Amino acid sequence: MNERNLKDMLYKEFARIGKSLSSPKRLEILDILSQGPKSVEALSKATTMSVANVSQHLQTLSNSRLVTFQKKGNYVIYELTDAAIADFLNSMHTLSEKQFVEVQQIKQEFLNANLGMDGVSLSELKDRMENGEVLLLDVRPKEEYDKEHIPGAVSMPIEELKEKLSTLPTNCDVVAYCRGPYCLMSVEAVELLKTNGINAFRLENSVQDWNQFEDQIN
Repeated sequence: MNERNLKDMLYKEFARIGKSLSSPKRLEILDILSQGPKSVEALSKATTMSVANVSQHLQTLSNSRLVTFQKKGNYVIYELTDAAIADFLNSMHTLSEKQFVEVQQIKQEFLNANLGMDGVSLSELKDRMENGEVLLLDVRPKEEYDKEHIPGAVSMPIEELKEKLSTLPTNCDVVAYCRGPYCLMSVEAVELLKTNGINAFRLENSVQDWNQFEDQIN
């Protein structure tokens, strides 16, 4: 086998990943799965696609070995085949924001422009948590919290937050986080907290961002 044939074969295999990522909905599915395993039905609800459409996208991702699955009772549970895929997605988000002004504009308009919502940085959060100045709420679904969460965070899924407001302390600030900058669960949480007189802030970073931050400072 000569060098040209070798390169052609290699890049043909590399292109399999690129082809599977050409769908916006498949990228969204991968983002959701980066938070933890999900059933086809849960992915259908999260993406507002039919179960049949989600299944088709999952088949494509499975053929590219980006996701794997196992059966649990009557459900089929999918997850990423490797943690490196979540790292790749984060790198792609960063690159897209850097290369495309449209991404920056959408992010600014969609998440920040009209929200009037204060945020905190990872370094500020770490310092304030160590000083006992803030309560960190993880408002993702419980199964995502159970898989991985920021140390010290309390699980309080967004759909349970309203009925549990009375359990929150009144002598410290509250910070809410979810799946990252493109997830609005933490936005909804902060709005609810502020409406009920609680001094609340949003962390737009994800668990994966926190892990990278910890690796950098350690």
